Amino acid sequence: MSETTDNPPPLPNTQDHLWLPKSQRSPARARRLLRDFLPRVERGELFFEKGELLVSELVTNALIHGTRSGRLIRVGLEADADLLWISVDDSSDAPPVLRNTTDGLSGRGLLLVDKLSEKWGWGPRDGIGKRVWCCCTPSPAVA
Repeated sequence: MSETTDNPPPLPNTQDHLWLPKSQRSPARARRLLRDFLPRVERGELFFEKGELLVSELVTNALIHGTRSGRLIRVGLEADADLLWISVDDSSDAPPVLRNTTDGLSGRGLLLVDKLSEKWGWGPRDGIGKRVWCCCTPSPAVA
């Protein structure tokens, strides 16, 4: 369920962020940040599978739809044992669009975010652009 809000999610115990250029390599760099971040979080390994897909989709959407050439995007990760928050800031004021259908290879990003996250939303950020964020719960532990 999408929600537009000026209120950010509550602050968790562990945080990190990374500025990325408009580049095809940026989703991989965001996934690397996530892999380096999750070991510092209690039960962090349980967020890996969903977190990797979510951060990839949000960064890819920001690169394709929200970032002009020469501008950076900011990836933020915040977590505690119960929730992982992912935020991506870009330089566009245009709201993200959740499509109910896809046209083949594109159009699935926010649909995946909507299905995999507990909640997602967007709002303006300081300066120019917007912040798109989501939060997810850990996957069940495999015994």
